[in-house]
Amino acid sequence: MKPILHILICSTRPGRVGPAIAQWAQQAALGNDKFEPQVVDLASFNLPVFDEPEHPRLQKYQHAHTRAWSASVNAADAFVLVLPEYNFGPPSALLNAMNYLVREWQYKPAAFVSYGGMSGGLRAVQVTKQLLTTLKVMPMLEAVAIPNVGQHLDAHKAFAPNDFHASSAGVMFDELYRWTQAMKPMRAPS
Repeated sequence: MKPILHILICSTRPGRVGPAIAQWAQQAALGNDKFEPQVVDLASFNLPVFDEPEHPRLQKYQHAHTRAWSASVNAADAFVLVLPEYNFGPPSALLNAMNYLVREWQYKPAAFVSYGGMSGGLRAVQVTKQLLTTLKVMPMLEAVAIPNVGQHLDAHKAFAPNDFHASSAGVMFDELYRWTQAMKPMRAPS
């Protein structure tokens, strides 16, 4: 059985390009043939600013939105975060979603497909990597960065990758798979 890969659309704002990039990432993952890739849209969970009365490590969730988010993160063996850069950092919706959970994230690798202006979202990735490590997530070095993302969208706002994006994705998925396999025993019940 192939590991389950969640390709997480991290932006929730109207008019975002994350869904188009996530669809491309899913197709690239299918072509890599190591994962069972599923696109997960953070916006679909409608998470308010963290509103659970108990600490997330206790997993005593009071709200349906938290239970749904918990089940989604728990089901994944690995993640690809489709991540824009907002004001030199990640979107606040992602930071909020990360804070909702603790145990569900642990001992899983995460790779990044980032996009933005000149930096291609790399500054948002750097901030997110630091935060993920506190949840015991292993962030990958190998990634896909998409600078000047608007130049890679067609008239229908579909993502039109170049050869560099495709080759970077192949390397990223290969390395993500290695870490997914290596971390699997760490997620086994002890």
